[in-house]
Amino acid sequence: MRYIVEDMTMADVPRVIEIEKLSYPATWPPSAYRKELQDNRWAHYIVLRDRTLLEPHVNGVHEPDRTRRPFPLSLLPSRTVVTIPPSHQASIIGFAGLWLMVDEAHITTIAVHPDFRGKGLGELELATLIQTAYKINAQRVTLEVRVSNYVAQGLYRKYGFREEGKRPRYYSDNQEDALIMSTEDLSSASYKERFEHLTTALYQRLEAES
Repeated sequence: MRYIVEDMTMADVPRVIEIEKLSYPATWPPSAYRKELQDNRWAHYIVLRDRTLLEPHVNGVHEPDRTRRPFPLSLLPSRTVVTIPPSHQASIIGFAGLWLMVDEAHITTIAVHPDFRGKGLGELELATLIQTAYKINAQRVTLEVRVSNYVAQGLYRKYGFREEGKRPRYYSDNQEDALIMSTEDLSSASYKERFEHLTTALYQRLEAES
């Protein structure tokens, strides 16, 4: 597949900041991401790479790593993963993260570079975060979203998120309210079936478009 999802590293932070500035009016300082990666054992962050931006650097030198279980989803057929040279961060086109808070996985951020939106990549990142929630034994997934962001809300509802309340004036840039959204119990048979159906369709779509 064209796209690769990997754990975020310290070397990825400058590129992550670039994408965040293109995606949000208020951004975290680089030190916040470094602290998350170094000190917060409850934090899980990923980056999304475009293989076509990587290939000029790889040029056949780096062999596929067949020893790791590949992202995005263990529910789907295995794929080989290309080993990424740390210096080649231009291939990063998105990132996302969550915190484990007791028994909930709380999505803290999710972003795709503007040039790559509308391709299902935000959905790929969301699905990967939900899969991460399964791996860390979270009971459900929660997040906040702007009340005006209908596109994101539609994606979240597609994956079973339901509105549970509001946080008034949550966003500092314009004092906009946030919707609080959460999934049902991830371990329920109904959610597992829904998630597997959605992610299988997503992976097939991305494979066909690569």
